[in-house]
Amino acid sequence: MKSRLITAVAATAAAILVPSLAVAQRPAQPTPEQRIDRLEKQVQQMQRQVFPKGHPADTAGFSDDPAATQSSVVSLDQRLDALERQVTDLVRQSEENGNRLRNLETGIGQLKSDQDQRIGTLEQRMNAAASAPPVQAPEVVPPVAPPPRARSTTPRQTADAAVPPPAAAATLATDPGEDAYTQGFHEWEAGQYDQAISTLKSFTAAYPKHRRASYANNLIGRALLDKGDARGAAAALLANYRNNPSGERAQDSLYYLGQALMKLGQAGQACKAYAELDAVYGAKVRPDLKKLESDAKAQAQCS
Repeated sequence: MKSRLITAVAATAAAILVPSLAVAQRPAQPTPEQRIDRLEKQVQQMQRQVFPKGHPADTAGFSDDPAATQSSVVSLDQRLDALERQVTDLVRQSEENGNRLRNLETGIGQLKSDQDQRIGTLEQRMNAAASAPPVQAPEVVPPVAPPPRARSTTPRQTADAAVPPPAAAATLATDPGEDAYTQGFHEWEAGQYDQAISTLKSFTAAYPKHRRASYANNLIGRALLDKGDARGAAAALLANYRNNPSGERAQDSLYYLGQALMKLGQAGQACKAYAELDAVYGAKVRPDLKKLESDAKAQAQCS
């Protein structure tokens, strides 16, 4: 009985000692510091193989490029600042130029609108004058022949002094419109421009279909030009050409329209008027007017 108890105790002690011996024979685990040291050594070995000339921070980019210095960084910053200032100046100048262009376009549009409105007002006045009731022509009293004189007076001298030429008397008796236009022409010829304009407008209102209507409307424009109203002259001359392009003085109106535009400082528009004269009438332009047009083209520097 005693021997069995000893055997059991010995077996239990053996069972307890065997794991303890196994644990005692197992190698000890490295500490975290040891593991970190080992990793650092491995990384350094890899760096020496991959970066033979130094650490990655020293050989960033190309291995032969020098590291950036403080002066190079400052120089680069200064150049960037200068470029930014230049870009800012360009943007500002672009905005100012755009503003100027917008102001110019607005001014040109307003000028064109005012000019169209003035021309429209003049055309309405001319149409109103044309639709006005005709002015009754004054009655023409035939001249009374003087009493016969003594034989000592020369017969030719007496007839010339007392009786108008037969052609002139026939014109006065049969065409009062011709007399009205002639009156306006003589007033213009004498430099009485306002009176001539009034007379000629009354004539065109009373005789809108008269062959002298083209003459009268053209002479109204010339009288306005002579008195210094270039804008009013341009409107009157343009209306005469457009309303009666087959009139005997339509081509004259185109020429004097160019003269009025030159007075207004619009040489380019004057060249267009002269080009219209050549395109519409061509060889039908009178030689004297053709000579004036050639000089006017040279003055306006028409191409």
